[in-house]
Amino acid sequence: MLVAGWLPGGAKATPPAVTVYKTASCGCCGAWVAHLRGAGFVTQVHDVADLQAVKTRLGVPQSLGSCHTATVGGYVIEGHVPATDIARLLEQRPAAKGLAVPGMPLGSPGMEHGDRQEPYRVLLWGTGAPRTFAEYPAAGR
Repeated sequence: MLVAGWLPGGAKATPPAVTVYKTASCGCCGAWVAHLRGAGFVTQVHDVADLQAVKTRLGVPQSLGSCHTATVGGYVIEGHVPATDIARLLEQRPAAKGLAVPGMPLGSPGMEHGDRQEPYRVLLWGTGAPRTFAEYPAAGR
């Protein structure tokens, strides 16, 4: 699903740029960036020596941590969050700090390994306890 051309109310525009912070040596982070670009997001990538300092500055709880952190449209995105969930977040604009996929689950964007798929949840966080925003594989599959 391409997200380019989407805005609330059906207006046509490019989604806001996603600013990604990662370490230079992380291959799965680069694959996640490619996933975002393939979905129509423009990305600005910053290789940083101290990723934990970025997470601390942005308020990412350790329990939600992953290998990269991003910002988009006033939200913080932690880990291998699918582009479609980021687009839905930007469309719905819930009161939250952002989305997170803790850890590095196999089968999440950037963590593809053949047909191997670990179940994982995308969490909406920042107002109270994190809650499920999306589940993969989707319920009923």
